[in-house]
Amino acid sequence: MPEREVVYHQEQKKRRHNIMAKTNEIKYLTAIKTQQRAKKFCRFKKYHIRYVDYKDGEFLKKFLNEQGKMLPRRITGNSLKYQRKVADAIKKARQMAILPYVTDLFK
Repeated sequence: MPEREVVYHQEQKKRRHNIMAKTNEIKYLTAIKTQQRAKKFCRFKKYHIRYVDYKDGEFLKKFLNEQGKMLPRRITGNSLKYQRKVADAIKKARQMAILPYVTDLFK
C-alpha cells in the first residue's frame, strides 16, 4: 500500500509540473501597448471657435456616435462650456431635421 501511494504522489507532481506554463510560453490576452494615445483637447479652445452653429450638420456629426447619440465629454475632450453649446446645437439641429434623432449606422 505505501509503495502505491508514493508512486501515485510522484505521478501527481509530474502532472502538476507539466500543466504549469514556463515563463517563455506565457501568452497575453491583451496586446501590449506600444504607443501612447494623443492627449485629448478641447477643439473649440484650441481653434478659437466661439459659436457652435446648429446649421452645420457635418461638423455636429463629429460629436455623435453611429446610433446618433451624443458623445460624452470624456470621449470628445470638450470643455464643459462648449459641451453644453454642442448639446444645444445638436438638439436644435434635430428639431430642424438637419440631424436625425435615432439611426442605424449613421457615419
